[in-house]
Amino acid sequence: MGNELSTKGDVYSFGILLLEMFTGKRPTDEGFKEGLSLHNFVKEALPERVTDIIDPILLQERIKRGTLNENSLGGDIDLRCLNSIFETGLTCSSKSPHERIDMSDVVTKLCTIRDKLHPT
Repeated sequence: MGNELSTKGDVYSFGILLLEMFTGKRPTDEGFKEGLSLHNFVKEALPERVTDIIDPILLQERIKRGTLNENSLGGDIDLRCLNSIFETGLTCSSKSPHERIDMSDVVTKLCTIRDKLHPT
């Protein structure tokens, strides 16, 4: 937004990348028309419908490996962590650069999520 380069632009790109990786959708998908964007698609779904927006391939891989029980998805730690990942992506990809968090805070958030999923 504008002509000034800053790290906030990199944070925005990283946020969109996070949303792409976990939804399996691109910002240029045909479904994103008339004001709907990848950012808004995720924002409208959280937190109640996270299972509706997650890339189905990610879910199937976790179920196939036995690291996720599809019957307990609604209440388990994985779901809360997915919500946190999506929220991080949303914060990074806020329209206003002033609303975006610093990359060091992103790293802290993602490390916290990792530690919840894989406690030492």
